[in-house]
Amino acid sequence: MPSYVAFLRAVNVGGRVVRMDGVRAALEDAGFTDVATHIQSGNVFVRSGRRSTAAVAAEVSKVLGAFAGFDVPAIVRTPAQVRAALSAADGIPPMLEPGARRYLAFADGPVPDDAATTLDAWDRPGERARVLGSEVLAELTIGFHRTTLTNARIERITGRTTTWRDLTVVRAIDDRWGA
Repeated sequence: MPSYVAFLRAVNVGGRVVRMDGVRAALEDAGFTDVATHIQSGNVFVRSGRRSTAAVAAEVSKVLGAFAGFDVPAIVRTPAQVRAALSAADGIPPMLEPGARRYLAFADGPVPDDAATTLDAWDRPGERARVLGSEVLAELTIGFHRTTLTNARIERITGRTTTWRDLTVVRAIDDRWGA
């Protein structure tokens, strides 16, 4: 049965609280198997007979929306796609000084060319970005909560639903559930 990693958007922030044990139970009750979570930011591993990431994303969102009582967008990748995104990010040389933190914004589809041009040219103090297909690599030397390159801004620029993960979290997910 195929494996998938779901990145849940905007859970356990801003009062949108869901417990991961409840997430696991809701998904298991809906027929997903081998359900596991990693930290409280909404990283979920599932196996499903569904054959596309889009179908898995739609079902995970539906199940968890009903469970949580609010919309829970899920951006889904196969473990191989997670590894490829991590490899692509690691292939980008540092854009700022050493010690900058790196994040991946996972999008629900490919970033349009015009949006990629805008993001690749992003040049604000302490902020740089590079588009990697359906992900955006963000490098920051300023605090995450002070950046102007927010998830909301990336969504406005790309027209896509996105969710950020620190690259160290993506590495841990790849180590745990990788291809």
